[in-house]
Amino acid sequence: MTVKIETTRFGTLEVTEDKIISMPSGMIGFGEYKRFIIVQHNADSPFFWYQAVDEPGLAFVLTNPNYFMPEYQAPPSVVKRETGWEGDLADSEDLELYVTVRIPPDDPENMTANLIGPIVVNNKTMEAVQLVIAKSKYSHRHKILKKE
Repeated sequence: MTVKIETTRFGTLEVTEDKIISMPSGMIGFGEYKRFIIVQHNADSPFFWYQAVDEPGLAFVLTNPNYFMPEYQAPPSVVKRETGWEGDLADSEDLELYVTVRIPPDDPENMTANLIGPIVVNNKTMEAVQLVIAKSKYSHRHKILKKE
């Protein structure tokens, strides 16, 4: 079944119900919104939009942190504890890892990623969770672009 989603950035989007991600706890600070879709920014872009289904103006910029930090991962023990998901999460092809990106409007070269609050999407169950990785060596304002 197709669902129409009204957005302020993209107009009306039509997606199938199986593309809607359930986020039982919502995003940190936005817990009342529990359904999202992922919209790719451009075909060749590493950025995505995490668009709330029930709030047209709420969308977060996401990227896979491995684009700029290949060794980064969400600890499987934290994922299991926070989600209750079973199985070998370390090598699961069903899971996708994202981080939110902050892009200053007047200075996009200083964009940062939140590495202590990654989002893990389970593509098998279409559920997601935003983790909080306590005692992390990472930052919530990790610079994505390196200065040359």
